[in-house]
Amino acid sequence: MKNIEIVKHNFLNKESYLNEYATKSSDAIRLKVMQEDYRPPYFHDIDRIIHSYSYTRYLDKTQVFTRSMNDHISKRITHVQLVSKIARTIGRALNLNEDLIEAIALGHDIGHTPLGHVGEEILNEISQRELGLYFAHNIQSVRHYMEVENAGEGLNLTIQVLDGIMCHNGELLTNIYEPVAKTKEEFLAEYNDAYKDLNKASKNHPMTLEGCVVRISDIIGYIGRDIEDAIMIGKIKREILPKEIRDVLGDNNKDIVNNIIDDIISNSLAKPYIKLSDKVFKALFRLKKFNYENIYKYSLSKKEKEYYRKGMNTIYSNYLKAILNNDKNNIIFNIFLNYQKPRYLKDTDPKRMVIDFIAGMTDELFINEVKLAFEKKM
Repeated sequence: MKNIEIVKHNFLNKESYLNEYATKSSDAIRLKVMQEDYRPPYFHDIDRIIHSYSYTRYLDKTQVFTRSMNDHISKRITHVQLVSKIARTIGRALNLNEDLIEAIALGHDIGHTPLGHVGEEILNEISQRELGLYFAHNIQSVRHYMEVENAGEGLNLTIQVLDGIMCHNGELLTNIYEPVAKTKEEFLAEYNDAYKDLNKASKNHPMTLEGCVVRISDIIGYIGRDIEDAIMIGKIKREILPKEIRDVLGDNNKDIVNNIIDDIISNSLAKPYIKLSDKVFKALFRLKKFNYENIYKYSLSKKEKEYYRKGMNTIYSNYLKAILNNDKNNIIFNIFLNYQKPRYLKDTDPKRMVIDFIAGMTDELFINEVKLAFEKKM
C-alpha cells in the first residue's frame, strides 16, 4: 500500500486526544508477537472477532428466553451489540479508546452456552464432575479465543481485550469500577486460577478503564431490555416495577439506559475510575434483584430445566464415547474436530473437547441433538 505511514497516522490520530487514563494502542500486548499492519491493534482485534465463526453463532444463542415465538425477543447477538453501543457512548463521552471498548464488548459473551445461564449452570456441573474444574462463560470466552477458534490456533487477541472479556462479569454490581494494572503473566495467572476458584475470579478487576466501561455496560445492556422482553411475552406487567426504581431509573428500557449512562458520565468525567452515584447504584441494585426474582428464575420451567439437564449430560456422554472410540461419523467430528489442527487435537483432553463443543453450540443445534439422543434411547 502506498503512503502506509499516512494511513497509520490517520488511524491513530484520534489517540492524541484521548484522556490521560485511556489505553493507547502503543500499550497493546499480544500473547505472540506479530507484525501489525496499518490497523491499530485493538481495531484489528475487532476485525478478528467479527470475522470468526463463533461470532456468527451469536445469532442463535439465548439471551434470556429460549425458543420464543416472538421474533423481537433478544438473542445474544442483540445483547453484545447493545453493550458495544452503550459502552462506546460512555467511552466517547469520557474520551477513552473506543476501539478497545468495541473489541471487548463484541467478544465478551462468545463463551456463552446454548440456553444462556441455565446451560452454563448445567455445563459447570459437568465440568466439575468430569474435570474437577469450574466452567464460566467469561473464562470460556477467553479460552475460545486463545485455544479453540481458528482451528485451535487462537486469534492472538491483545491481552487488554482478553482481560476485558475475562473481567466483564455483568452479574456483579458495584458503584465504582477501578482498573488494576497487570502484566501478561498476571493476566494468565488470573485466567488459570479461575478454573479452580470462581469466587476469587469474580473479584478480578479489568486492567483498563475501557474494560471497566464494558463491565458496567454489560448490566446496562441487559437490565432494561430483559424487562421489555418479559413484558412482550407476558411474563410480567410494567406496573409491577417498584416505585423506588421507576422514580430514579424509569420504567422502560430507553429511560433506564439513558439515565444510567448520564449518571456514569457525570460521575466519571476526567476520573481514573467509572462511578455510579449512590442513588442510581441503589436503584440499579434493586432492579437487578427484581429481574432475578420475577424474570430470570422463570425463563424456563422446572420441567424444561430437568429435561435439558438430562439432555446435556446425555449428549456429553455420547460425544465423549465417540472421541474415545474414534467414531468419525459422529457430529463432533463432522462439524468440529475434523476442522481442528493437530495442536488442539494433541494437547486437549477429550473431556475438554466435548465441553468446548457443547459451549459453542447454538440453541437450535443443541436442542436438536438432545432430541435425537432421546429418540435413539427409545
